[in-house]
Amino acid sequence: MSHTTERGVLLPKVTIGLDLGDKTSRTYEVDAGGRCLREATVPTTPAGLTHYFRGRERCRVVLEVGTHSPWVSRTLEALGHDVIVGNPSAMYARGHRRKRNDRLDARFLARQGRADVELLAPIQHRGAGAQQDLAALRARDQLVQARTKLINHVRGAVKSLGSRLSACTAEVFAKRAAPELPETLRPALTPLLEIIAALTQRIAAADRQVAAVVQARYPEAQHLQQPKGVGPLTALGFVLLIEDPRRFQRSRQVGAYFGLVPRLDESSDSSPQLRISKAGDALGRRLLVSAAQYILGPFGPECDLRRSGLAIAARGGKNAKKRAVVAVARKLAVLLHRLWVSGAAYDPDYVLKRRAA
Repeated sequence: MSHTTERGVLLPKVTIGLDLGDKTSRTYEVDAGGRCLREATVPTTPAGLTHYFRGRERCRVVLEVGTHSPWVSRTLEALGHDVIVGNPSAMYARGHRRKRNDRLDARFLARQGRADVELLAPIQHRGAGAQQDLAALRARDQLVQARTKLINHVRGAVKSLGSRLSACTAEVFAKRAAPELPETLRPALTPLLEIIAALTQRIAAADRQVAAVVQARYPEAQHLQQPKGVGPLTALGFVLLIEDPRRFQRSRQVGAYFGLVPRLDESSDSSPQLRISKAGDALGRRLLVSAAQYILGPFGPECDLRRSGLAIAARGGKNAKKRAVVAVARKLAVLLHRLWVSGAAYDPDYVLKRRAA
């Protein structure tokens, strides 16, 4: 599939830019010399893409990450093509092209993929099985967010009449709040409490399903539950979102992968302190932050992570506690990756013992 230029640069014979749409996708093909060979519109279906790409000589196909890119990339790879999935946020940086449509996007992808793949900031999609298990975690996350919004609404409605509901966990909120509702609000809020109770049952069922999946298919997630505060949900989410731990040369890179490191915007002598980048998957970041909050909370175990976070919080200043939580979440991500790669047993006082020695 490759062609060597006069300068010795190895280029693919044919590079195809594929701009994915919800119903139809646009293709733009160029040869090794940069000449346009063909443009077409293809149905965004397994049958349509298979009809277009089957039986062809191995090509380089470039597309952007999106809703359809996981299954499309697997389909094209099964047909024998070299598939590059580009990261648009890295390709275009902060700017936006003034002119863009499906044809221009496909042309841009084809010519970028022909010139230098690294300019596309390529990513690797996870496997179909991991994607399905991750979909279950995301569905559970949506249930939790829906329950939280309903609970906040009920509390706010009661507070607007000068009353307050007792503090309790989300799991028992529906049962505790029912007898405390003001009579005037019972007709409006009782249906919401019934929905909250049903959501709580659904979430509990999802938690049992997660535990069963970890037990049956993910022994590495069981190994990552050694630190207290890391349960089946956090461990499974961490494993599914990373999938291959050796994609990172150093464990410290995992913190940046989950967006838990400060953004960088240095210029000359200017080096401002910026907020975390929040790059990567939001669900994984929330799971790590939730585990960090438990570690720093009243029931958190005495360990290196807790001591490190409390030291940061003790410095005082604005948002000291928030910075401590983020720092512990970042350290926890690094720790989990290290445990995964090494297979070692977790020592909660490793740093303390090392300093003492």
